[in-house]
Amino acid sequence: MSLARLSIKGISYSQTQNGAYALLLSDMDSDRQLPIVIGAFEAQSIAIALEKEIKPPRPLTHDLFKSFSDRFGIVIKQVIIHKLVDGIFYSSLVCDRDGVEETIDARTSDAIALALRFEAPIFTYKNILDKAGIYLSDKNKDADIYSSENLQHTEEPDQTEKKSSFKSEFSQMSTKKLNELLEKAVNDEDYERAAKIRDEISKRS
Repeated sequence: MSLARLSIKGISYSQTQNGAYALLLSDMDSDRQLPIVIGAFEAQSIAIALEKEIKPPRPLTHDLFKSFSDRFGIVIKQVIIHKLVDGIFYSSLVCDRDGVEETIDARTSDAIALALRFEAPIFTYKNILDKAGIYLSDKNKDADIYSSENLQHTEEPDQTEKKSSFKSEFSQMSTKKLNELLEKAVNDEDYERAAKIRDEISKRS
């Protein structure tokens, strides 16, 4: 089966599922998008890897994995989203150490968080894109992502059972205040709060 290379289009907080985030992957050879529901911690880790200006005072789990791998000469060569069963995505890390290649099972969000840190390409099979890929219109992008039809695919059965957001608290604050809170949240290692503040700031850009 042929592979399609994916890029990360973005992460958005779900307006309909408390505590859930939509990771949107884009097929680099077409207009199809692959939305995957992920949890708050994984969304934070991916967002921090994407936004270089946020520097945690101590390493996150995925940063620790990267440091450990570097120390022992392990390289993640690529990530493959290889299966979609009962609405759940399954992924693999293709690793190399001293010329020996190994494949390790991983949750999709963890695999992508690590791919970013190793600068490794992300792939999926075209039959998965045929099954779960969508076309988003620029006019109503957020509504399309969060429709029940588009968010039927996830990486774990229980990812949507999370805490509610701080959206109402942050929406009334100035951008200057939000930036101050973002810095404090990062220093306090409250990355869930930091991710939600970042989302509010991004909406105003």
